[in-house]
Amino acid sequence: MHTDPIFVDRNGHRTLLKWHRARRKASDPEFTPTRILEAMRVGASVEVDLVVHADRGFAILHDLDLDHGTTGSGAVFETTGEALRQLFLRGNDGTPIADRVMLLEDLCELLKASPAHPDALLQLDYKEDLSRLAPAVVANFAAAVTPVSHAMILSGGDSAAVARLAAATSGLKTGYDPTYVGVLDDLKSQEDFSQFISAALKTAPDAAMIYLDYELILAADAAGVDMVAAVHADRRRVDAWTIRSVNPTTRRQVQRLLELRVDQITTDDPEGLNAALAEGTA
Repeated sequence: MHTDPIFVDRNGHRTLLKWHRARRKASDPEFTPTRILEAMRVGASVEVDLVVHADRGFAILHDLDLDHGTTGSGAVFETTGEALRQLFLRGNDGTPIADRVMLLEDLCELLKASPAHPDALLQLDYKEDLSRLAPAVVANFAAAVTPVSHAMILSGGDSAAVARLAAATSGLKTGYDPTYVGVLDDLKSQEDFSQFISAALKTAPDAAMIYLDYELILAADAAGVDMVAAVHADRRRVDAWTIRSVNPTTRRQVQRLLELRVDQITTDDPEGLNAALAEGTA
């Protein structure tokens, strides 16, 4: 077992453990620079989210509003970058912590000053759609990311938005998440699941990684459709998201995901999941 929660090797296949919202363990707060830099230093896969702010740049935040994750209030899109920098993040219990909200350029400057391990990969998950991407937004993204793009992958649910940002940013890999709210209510038959993954691959032909809700992967598997194999056959990789806690149910689910040979598992508790796998309980 690797000393850091980075990957699992099973039956000749390596599955990465992605640090969701830059958490190494379940008790970690989201998006702290300490954890992001740690992940990049040790060679982990780590994810942060991007939301557009009033100065046509990006904040490292998940929600479109500030009320839940920070000491601020209101919409991120209506808040300036400097105002965002003055806000503190909140921990899992809602209490403010010492770390402030970062902007994308802040994060990229940190990465320039602390070069990443060659195996590290930082996923920038764009949470909005194409309508937010005015020319100034795209230009600001490219200016911030291009110097460190070799260590990043840009993902999102709007393939056109991802493509627009990537086209302006030399060396940036891309991924695509076709999962939408209520998808499992719409997909029932083998044909449904097969058509879904086929359409996803056609929608984002340049995406190196396909991000799929792990419950969708398992539901397709139960219906007799191996979505992971379909993605692999198209020479792409699969991320299964998100294992939020490690318990008997998720341990069984992770075991099946490993049997299906997913390339990456997104989790809020990489350390706990890694320990469970090492003990042979997953």
